[in-house]
Amino acid sequence: MAKTSVIIVGTGGMARHHMSVMVTMANTHICGLVEVSEAQRQLTGDLFESRGKKCPAFYNTIGELLKAQDTPDAAFINTPHKFHLENARDCLKAGMDVLLEKPMVINAVEAQRLIKIRDQSKKLLVVAFPGSLSPAVKKAKQMISSGKLGRVTSVSAYVHQHWKAGTAGQWRQDPDISGGGFLFDTGSHMVNTVVDLIDQDVVRVCALMDNSGTPVDINSTVSGRFRDGAMFSLAAAGDSMHCTSEVTVIGDQGILQTGIWGERLLFKGIKDSAFSEVKYPKSKGVWEQFLKVRAGKQANPCPPEVGLRFARLMDMIRKSDSTKATVKAR
Repeated sequence: MAKTSVIIVGTGGMARHHMSVMVTMANTHICGLVEVSEAQRQLTGDLFESRGKKCPAFYNTIGELLKAQDTPDAAFINTPHKFHLENARDCLKAGMDVLLEKPMVINAVEAQRLIKIRDQSKKLLVVAFPGSLSPAVKKAKQMISSGKLGRVTSVSAYVHQHWKAGTAGQWRQDPDISGGGFLFDTGSHMVNTVVDLIDQDVVRVCALMDNSGTPVDINSTVSGRFRDGAMFSLAAAGDSMHCTSEVTVIGDQGILQTGIWGERLLFKGIKDSAFSEVKYPKSKGVWEQFLKVRAGKQANPCPPEVGLRFARLMDMIRKSDSTKATVKAR
């Protein structure tokens, strides 16, 4: 079996979550790690040791790594949001396919720049939104587009997490590095999954965000309208006791429910008395989906164009909150 050689850029908690799966996969070879924090290096070394694997070499920069070894097949970027554009640019221009942790970049201007870089490089770029890469969400999109729900009239979603206390003192609460708070971090899964399911641009948004005494948003409510007239409402609570989520898509012939990560799928038709589970293929996660796209076994479910659509919506949400007014798409 041919192995895909990959470097991990940024080895924080989310990267280690992904690597804990990747090190068990026979078709994957992690050949280098880019990380400047000694604490994160130690934790990453501990992960490899716990799996009985030799830890790859660490480098301070992507450029330093490329001078020390041949260009790998791919890069998985997990750095703080501010550095996504720069890191993705360097990897794409070096000839690597890229899996880029969400959110893709900070705003729509950066998203457009990254799409241009992708086009010039002719390499693959997949944004690691688990919802878009989830077999459950793919199945749900098929059900919606096929008319299983009839005419979609509204979508509602929420996500709650103990995020405020859990990220206190970290870069995620520094707006200059993170680009936003709870809605832009964990809440980005909710925003992207809702828009991905309906697969339309948003034409109008009204948002309220509260920082709860921090430099970034903690609690948010967002309402809006899709191009075809369907309404949506989103609630993000970053000061909750636990983490839970739900997305409900309502049509005139049925109702669909899933989670923002695509962790379940339920359906209730107009003649049904209760929800029933919908079967869908299981997945090991975003890296497995990336490998399938790279091998040509499936279309890219989350190209940078999806990241651009998300970025445009987030720009509208920020503007609505700052101006205290409804914002229309340009």
